[in-house]
Amino acid sequence: MLGILLLVGAVAGVTVAVAQERRADDGTWHVSATQQVDALPAPRVALPRGPGRLAETLTATTRQLRAAVQRWNPSAAVPRDVTHLALHQQRMLRLMAKSGTLGDAALARMPRDVLGEARDAVRAMRHLGAIPRSPGRLPRLRVATAAPAADLRRHYDAAQRRFGVHWSVLASINFVESAFGRVRSASEAGARGPMQFLPSTWRQYGMGGDIDAPRDAILAAANYLRSSGAPGNMDRALFAYNRSMSYVRAIRRYAARMRADERAFRSYYAWQVFVRTADGVRRLTGPGRS
Repeated sequence: MLGILLLVGAVAGVTVAVAQERRADDGTWHVSATQQVDALPAPRVALPRGPGRLAETLTATTRQLRAAVQRWNPSAAVPRDVTHLALHQQRMLRLMAKSGTLGDAALARMPRDVLGEARDAVRAMRHLGAIPRSPGRLPRLRVATAAPAADLRRHYDAAQRRFGVHWSVLASINFVESAFGRVRSASEAGARGPMQFLPSTWRQYGMGGDIDAPRDAILAAANYLRSSGAPGNMDRALFAYNRSMSYVRAIRRYAARMRADERAFRSYYAWQVFVRTADGVRRLTGPGRS
């Protein structure tokens, strides 16, 4: 709360599968490879600037990423193919969020199977971009490795069972506030930990836990949201967490996408940390940083 609010050339010679997917009656997804592509996108590859080509590239990348995410064991580190595909997807979505005309034109050209995911991400990014920034010097950010995705998923489930707050909402807050715990520094307001608690709020809702521990912070966030009106009045609870309706709308967008398709949680987990600096936007994590 009052956290950091992350902005959450050549190609490498790796073979990846382009896949077709279908959803079974039980809700699970089944993927079958249909052809091979010779390379993963390079971390700094030039992005398409025309809406048709951008829509086509984002569609192909999202489908490849879904197949790669399906193969990934979330108890392990993010695989190389997921890392490169997720970064390529993230960079295109960031471009679409920043350029309203280009982004909206690209969305209008996307097929239904990927439109919802792209639209939710673009709109969430735009909502976060609309939140006024505190004046003054930007905080120096320190980043580290996040807890495994499978561990975080278990913590969200435990908090949902105890406090009734849906796991996807907790994941969205964890994502927006600290990139799933990758950002380890305090905000300019003094908020700390993977869920960005002010120490004064933590003393009331932290239940004696460690503000920097993922499990304790996620449980405390669910406790705070429950005390603020969740799950019955989630908007009020989220507004109490961060007093901005743009923040509320962004969290809602990301949560709705993860609830609709849990593969989105793993994709977001694989995204990199972008931040605003005095010299412009920089990427702090992932391959190919300058």
